Amino acid sequence: MSELFVRSLAAVAMMLVALTCAVLGGYYFAVLVAAAATMIFYEWTRMVRGWGAAWNIGGFFYALIPALALLWVRDRADDGLALILWVFVVTWATDIGAYFVGRAWGRAKLAPSISPNKTRAGLYGGMAGATILAGAWAMLTGLNPVLLVLAPVFALAAQGGDLFESWMKRRAGLKDSGDWLPGHGGLLDRLDGLVPVAILAAAAQLAGAA
Repeated sequence: MSELFVRSLAAVAMMLVALTCAVLGGYYFAVLVAAAATMIFYEWTRMVRGWGAAWNIGGFFYALIPALALLWVRDRADDGLALILWVFVVTWATDIGAYFVGRAWGRAKLAPSISPNKTRAGLYGGMAGATILAGAWAMLTGLNPVLLVLAPVFALAAQGGDLFESWMKRRAGLKDSGDWLPGHGGLLDRLDGLVPVAILAAAAQLAGAA
């Protein structure tokens, strides 16, 4: 099987699990989020081994804060299910748009010293994908229209989260945060963009902008 097929199959499986637990809510979503946060923290500590205690403490909050944000958005926000799915759409559309647009038209590098494969075209493709798909979801479900403006901003934040994790892996001398997820590496490799989007979505909701 090709790497793209394996990567796509694993991505679809993860999306289905996330969507199912989000729709069910309650205990199911809480367990999923707690498991993801635990794995993120484990992979973080693996990367920062030898960097000092401050990095381990930072990793604890790096895993905890977005987990609490996701639970808050799903269970406490008005239209919590629609909003948590909007968060997923932003993150996934950013990843997908960046990957395919970057492969097709990527020439100029975005941050070659951090992640040589990321391109400016991929950045724009990710922002465009998130704007179109998350914007469509917001209009379809009657979410706050301000989310149409926030979608590309959150997509930019998602790619910033991706670059931050890439910087950590480069410093640690690792290709991936883990090796257990077919075609993707570790869970942190897949959720690095969700971390800032989840936090920003909770902040926007608390500020009355979502």
